[in-house]
Amino acid sequence: MASYHAAAARRRRATGPAPSLTGPASDVHPVLRRATAPPAALDLLAQARAGLDEAAVLETPNERYATAHLAALRTAAAVLAARGRPEPTSRRRARIRSAWEVLPEIAPELSEWSALFASGARRRARAEAGIQGAASRRDADDLIRDVAMFLRLVERMLVLQPVLPQPRQDIDHEEGQAPGHGFPDAG
Repeated sequence: MASYHAAAARRRRATGPAPSLTGPASDVHPVLRRATAPPAALDLLAQARAGLDEAAVLETPNERYATAHLAALRTAAAVLAARGRPEPTSRRRARIRSAWEVLPEIAPELSEWSALFASGARRRARAEAGIQGAASRRDADDLIRDVAMFLRLVERMLVLQPVLPQPRQDIDHEEGQAPGHGFPDAG
């Protein structure tokens, strides 16, 4: 029986491992999930990243808050640029809607983010107007952290990056055995 398992392990090593979701990246051909975002969306993401970096180093809470909120708005605009579709034209001019109102229609998975940033729009306007105490240091820090997370999420959604599985760390490939138990890898 042991010789059967040893022979099977040798055959597995000779022909190479079978592709798996947890195997080495060389086992798997990357599958591209979506096309890359249009240049306008990529430019907006770059502007959002630069705005977020700027917000992190500004001194006054009002400036930090307003700059971070603008970065969130540019991130939302990138989603709209990539996924948006023109509204049907009508003879009567429709009212102008904010990006935070349109975003959930275009990207429903971002609805909660949209509500979060929409709730900060008034504070941003007050901060931009220079109203003393419109945003505290804590408000600015929290917003910067939220915008950073939102930006990373949108970058992953829009930018072409195939996700490859990570190599397995628990298998001794030379011996074909899982470490510690001395039995051949049944895998």
